[in-house]
Amino acid sequence: MNLTYMIRPLLALLLIGCAATSAAKEVTVKHGGITLNGNLIVAEDQTPSNRTVLITHGTLAHNKMEIVEALQELLANEGLNSLAINLSLGLDNRHGPYDCAVPHTYSYSDAVDEIAAWVGWLKRGGTEHIVVLGHSRGGNQTAWYAAEHSDPAVKQVVLVAPATWSAAGAVEGYQKRYKTDLEQPLKQAKEMVAGGKGQEMMQGIGFIYCADTQATAEAFVSNYHPDVRRNSPDLFAKIDEPMLVIAGSEDKVVEGLIEQSREQLQGDKNRLLVIDGADHFFRDLYGEELVEGLMEFLADH
Repeated sequence: MNLTYMIRPLLALLLIGCAATSAAKEVTVKHGGITLNGNLIVAEDQTPSNRTVLITHGTLAHNKMEIVEALQELLANEGLNSLAINLSLGLDNRHGPYDCAVPHTYSYSDAVDEIAAWVGWLKRGGTEHIVVLGHSRGGNQTAWYAAEHSDPAVKQVVLVAPATWSAAGAVEGYQKRYKTDLEQPLKQAKEMVAGGKGQEMMQGIGFIYCADTQATAEAFVSNYHPDVRRNSPDLFAKIDEPMLVIAGSEDKVVEGLIEQSREQLQGDKNRLLVIDGADHFFRDLYGEELVEGLMEFLADH
């Protein structure tokens, strides 16, 4: 009998029980004419103004996905507050995974502005120590935020399996997923934007994870036009705060992250943590290792 599979569910129940003693509630903020929402957990014996980890989810996901919920529970168990946000993706008060039937109208960098809005919200509530953390695409958008914003309340940056990108990889990935070249719809989208038709819909296209969907020309250009800022390691040198990059040795989603991070992370304040055996989502005991490494990093910085 494999005792690991017996222990892990029991451990998960214990962790949930510990987190249940913390105060959790949905909070909102107005931004760009719409409502953004997030799940705030105030750890036991903490106040809302104490150190808080601001968590941004991955591609077309949400703040109740498994890795985010696990992180909030584990952080609460360590006495840390956390705020897990839902990126709007252009929708008012969005909850749950993005429905591919809904037209895509958002820009890639909208997430950067929304992270900034939530940092402002935390500061207005008295929080003076914020740790920004993002997973996958959210990790890249968190790195992008940190590279282009300097806020004294943001003390550390934690990137969990942050997205990597290359122009060749983007073309190859689009061809593999949708059996068509990226060049044609991207050219069409750019021509529409140049002609003042950026808000018009492109019909029946592949977009991120959604086949045969609709997207505005501006959204298509924003999400597919080559931009080196989508490659997280290329942003590392522009981030002033101490930074922890966490990677799984078995992650097949973010290609080349470990190698690029070893090249790009400079200085004693920055750290790369490779969790042996973990994939892109750090399930079960790998989540514990992730938070252990995060707590050690925070203690040192």
